Amino acid sequence: MQRAAALVRRGCCPGPPGPWRRCRSSAAAEAPAVLQVRPERSRRERILTLESMNPQVKAVEYAVRGPIVLKAGEIELELQRGIKKPFTEVIRANIGDAQAMGQQPITFLRQVMALCTYPNLLDSPSFPEDAKKRARRILQACGGNSLGSYSASQGVNCIREDVAAYITRRDGGVPADPDNIYLTTGASDGITTILKILVSGGGKSRTGVMIPIPQYPLYSAVISELGAVQVNYYLDEENCWALNVQELRRAVREAKEHCDPKVLCIINPGNPTGQVQSRKCIEDVIHFAWEEKLFLLADEKVLSELGPEYSSNVELASFHSTSKGYMGECGYRGGYMEVINLHPEIKGQLVKLLSVRLCPPVSGQAAMDIVVNPPGPGEESFEQFIREKESVLSNLAAKAKLTEDLFNQVPGIRCNPLQGAMYAFPQILLPPRAVEAAQAHNMAPDMFYCMKLLEETGICVVPGSGFGQREGTYHFRMTILPPVEKLKTVLQRVKDFHIQFLGEFA
Repeated sequence: MQRAAALVRRGCCPGPPGPWRRCRSSAAAEAPAVLQVRPERSRRERILTLESMNPQVKAVEYAVRGPIVLKAGEIELELQRGIKKPFTEVIRANIGDAQAMGQQPITFLRQVMALCTYPNLLDSPSFPEDAKKRARRILQACGGNSLGSYSASQGVNCIREDVAAYITRRDGGVPADPDNIYLTTGASDGITTILKILVSGGGKSRTGVMIPIPQYPLYSAVISELGAVQVNYYLDEENCWALNVQELRRAVREAKEHCDPKVLCIINPGNPTGQVQSRKCIEDVIHFAWEEKLFLLADEKVLSELGPEYSSNVELASFHSTSKGYMGECGYRGGYMEVINLHPEIKGQLVKLLSVRLCPPVSGQAAMDIVVNPPGPGEESFEQFIREKESVLSNLAAKAKLTEDLFNQVPGIRCNPLQGAMYAFPQILLPPRAVEAAQAHNMAPDMFYCMKLLEETGICVVPGSGFGQREGTYHFRMTILPPVEKLKTVLQRVKDFHIQFLGEFA
């Protein structure tokens, strides 16, 4: 303290030496008698503005987490602050996040993940031996026997082997090659990566990517980001959202006037529409892709059964993830992509592109391994696994039927059967006065409807305009994942709101 006081008396400040160290006393001594006001510098313009940013990024839209979800967040904050609403909670029915909606995780998957994450548990008698066997195999394939290490860019080798074995079983014994398997950060990562490889050219030679309408907005977002050309083909709502090859021919014919259609995307089961395409439909699509020389993005097993002319020539990328089906492990962001009939030189380019991001999360890779390699007959965990799996699937089937039946009882709502996805995509009748009111608010009519639904009932769904729809039709997408009693509440609120809405704008 005495030394510090002495330094102050001498006009010095304690502290580290350097150009930024200056004492108040010495600075005051150097200051002129008249205070000089430094002329204010003109403010430098921002380098990055809406005008200067990448226009392809600005064109990206993603309705699933768009304006209506932001509004839902605002309403939740208002409820927390005690602002009174006609409801006590926001029910987010906008996204297929199974466990966020209360679905319980599959025990076996979580046991293996716990063992992989904290290997000390391998000595615990609380875990079954088949779970320990899976965990040891995964860890032995990881650098340092740890999930915290990087993997190969294409993914952990033994997990790719398990994926190939799963596809072989799924496809009736037609062998899959582990070298054609690429582990990904969810299915979205695989779709984005393969489209990056496919997009090229400029002007009329720019790559055209054919996508179904309605579509999952990841596709349109990536197409915008990459500067490719979106080529719409329309699903047949009157025929349970079937895919008609004649509609594909129309879309290709018209697209060739302004781009080079090179990619055909098939979303099956449908998202947002929930349908499952027939086998004949898929066979027709494969014949069409072969004739038109289109690279197929789909999730298909039929290709291998159509003979070598097709199975050895049609280029196909298919996708799967931990988010799908009964597992519902969205947060792990695990996935895989199988790419077949790829040119060997392009394969090298694909691996190079994947190496830029080093590797997908290894924990997600491990979760994907359990999706494709669950307990089998005779293993300790098999019976519990089957009970949990069948419980989830039967619950989803019951909720799908409940949703379809109730919507079809409401005047002005029509809903196709929900065959293989966790979403409903009902068509809604909007009176002309409602369409005019939406235009006055500078909104798409179904966005206007969904925003009012949110503000008056707390139900958050996504307008059909975010997925694409035929001109003059209006829809919304909602998940059927909430628990049965909450789903009944959601459906009843939508019914009551819709009847009131029709009356208000009649």
